[in-house]
Amino acid sequence: MATTDPGEGADMTASTSEGSAKSAELATMPLVLMYHSVSPYDEDPYQVTMTPERFERQMRWLRGRGLRGVSMAELLSAKAEGRGRGLVGLTFDDGYQDLVTYAMPVLQRYGFTATVFVLAGRLGGQDVWNRPSPVKALLTADQVCQAAQSGIEIASHGLDHVSLLEADDKRLSAETVRSRAILQELIGQQIRGFAYPYGHMDARVVNAVRAAGYDYACAGGPSAAIGRHAVPRTCVLDRDSSWRLDAKRIRSGLTVGNRIAVRRHRGNAGSGSSQLKYL
Repeated sequence: MATTDPGEGADMTASTSEGSAKSAELATMPLVLMYHSVSPYDEDPYQVTMTPERFERQMRWLRGRGLRGVSMAELLSAKAEGRGRGLVGLTFDDGYQDLVTYAMPVLQRYGFTATVFVLAGRLGGQDVWNRPSPVKALLTADQVCQAAQSGIEIASHGLDHVSLLEADDKRLSAETVRSRAILQELIGQQIRGFAYPYGHMDARVVNAVRAAGYDYACAGGPSAAIGRHAVPRTCVLDRDSSWRLDAKRIRSGLTVGNRIAVRRHRGNAGSGSSQLKYL
C-alpha cells in the first residue's frame, strides 16, 4: 500500500484550505474603483476618459488617506486572510492602450498595482461600441504581456464587448470560456477575474462566469447578485476631486461595505436582472 509523506499531506491540506479561503463568498464588499481610459482628451461624451493629471491626483489622494491601490487578485486574497485593511482595488475596463502610456507609470511611482479587464477578441483593435465618441485604440497582444510582466493583473472582459444578457448559450460560452483561454495562453498565467460588459448580468450570466472557472467577477453597482462573482465597484470620473472621492468612499462603506447592507441587497433577489449600464 502506498504511503504518504506527512509533510506532503500537510502541504496539500494547507493548499486546499488556502484555495477554499480565497474562494469563500464575501460578507462585505471592499472599495473597488473603476476606471477606463487615462489620456489627454478634447471630447468624451460617455465620460470614460480621465486626464493623466487628474489620475495622478487621485492616486495621491489614496496615498494621503493611507490607502494602497492593488489588483483584484491581491485585494481578495488579502481580504480572505484578514489583512485587507487599507487596500483599495483599482480596475481598468476595456484595455485601452493608454493604460501603458499614462496609467502604468503613475501606478509604478506610487507603488500601486491594478487589474485590467481585456477584450480577448479585440487585441490591437478599437472601441467600436463607443461611437460616436472619438476612436480609442485597445491593447495589443504585446502590450498585454508587457502589462502582465509589470505586475498588472490581466483579467477578461469577454471577447467583443457585447451584452451577455443577449447572448445565446454558444456565445455566452465563447465570451467567458474562450476569452479566458486566449488570455491564459497569451500571458502564461491563470486568468482569475472577469468584468461584465456594460455591467449587464443576471443569474444565468453569473453562473456561466462561475462555471468558466473565474475566481471572481466585477460588476458595476450593487445588485441582488452581490458577492464574489458580482463585486460592485465605484465609478470614478475626471471631475472627481478629493472631496468627491471622500464622499464616494463613505458611500461605498455605507451601501456595500458592511454586512447589513450586503444582506439587504441579497434580499432583493426577486427584483430582476441587474442591467447597470457602463461602458
